[in-house]
Amino acid sequence: MQVDVLAAEDLKKTAPVFGQLSFDNHEQVVFCNDKDTGLKAIIGIHNTVLGPALGGTRMWNYNSEWDALNDALRLSRGMTFKSAITGLNLGGGKAVIIGDAKTQKTPELMRKFGEFVHSLSGKYITAEDVGMDTEDMDIVREVTPYVTGISESKGGAGNPSPITAYGVFMGMKAAAKYKFGSDDLDGKKVLVQGIGHVGEALVEHLTNEGAIVYISDINPTRLEEVSAKYGVTIYTEDPYDAEVDIYAPCALGATINNETIHRIKAKVVAGAANNQLQNENTHGLLLQERGIVYAPDFLINAGGIINVYAELEGYGKQEIIRKTENIYNTTLEILKTAEAQSITTHHAALKIAQQRIDDRKRENLK
Repeated sequence: MQVDVLAAEDLKKTAPVFGQLSFDNHEQVVFCNDKDTGLKAIIGIHNTVLGPALGGTRMWNYNSEWDALNDALRLSRGMTFKSAITGLNLGGGKAVIIGDAKTQKTPELMRKFGEFVHSLSGKYITAEDVGMDTEDMDIVREVTPYVTGISESKGGAGNPSPITAYGVFMGMKAAAKYKFGSDDLDGKKVLVQGIGHVGEALVEHLTNEGAIVYISDINPTRLEEVSAKYGVTIYTEDPYDAEVDIYAPCALGATINNETIHRIKAKVVAGAANNQLQNENTHGLLLQERGIVYAPDFLINAGGIINVYAELEGYGKQEIIRKTENIYNTTLEILKTAEAQSITTHHAALKIAQQRIDDRKRENLK
């Protein structure tokens, strides 16, 4: 049987994993496959200088395996900087499971995924993300201790979504303080795009403060539920054209891209979604040039990892809230640093996070 072997130059043209921007010097990428359960998963471990790589597992029906891999890599890298800038002794990792969480997720599949996590001997610690919930993490816990976000009844910190939303709320208030001169959101028009667990909790915080809230989502049933529950307005047009003060992307990433960025009318972008900038350099600069304040996503959505980190460090709810509220101060610091150094807010946040990683690396070499 003849086997075709690509020449080195031809191999480059196929866009191998190591050449991708999202790869960004990942330490390890693990492909997990199990015929019996149908599991197809990818675990990305970006960096473990500060500690074990902690990051949630996302189950999504990706258009292609490449989309799944790229998502795992981008999310994993983001977790590295999220932990670093929040002051946690954790590295960055993330996992994705390819499939429909509503129809293909089974206890057997989750246990098998847990076995793959366990095989990494603690280098990667998982948690919940899109398509997952606390009960799924409880099942994973049956086969490995390397999981967080388990039920409070089982000794865990519970669902991290409310804390994630609270951190986003803190970051949004800081961005409003910087842009408008006050962090009071009473009367401010805010569009929340994506009203899953985190998005809904953010809507609750905003309505409690008197903000005028609009919601957008691909699920019409969910829109009706949240609208009725909080008395907020369903936005039926394209969310990027909305005449609002604050745009809060809380669904999947890359909503700020070449097609949307020139249409955004909001003065502040502050949301829970990971990797909101499709190209962090190009689109971060375009937001800056348009005078739109961008609160770096990997900073203000760090409440969730603060919550699950409590399971590893053994601190309680009071300390979780304190650490999450500090997102306000860090956000203001980064916005001011970006202005002083004439760099984007995303770049300013990355510099601070990378400095902490570099300092630890030097300490480890002594």
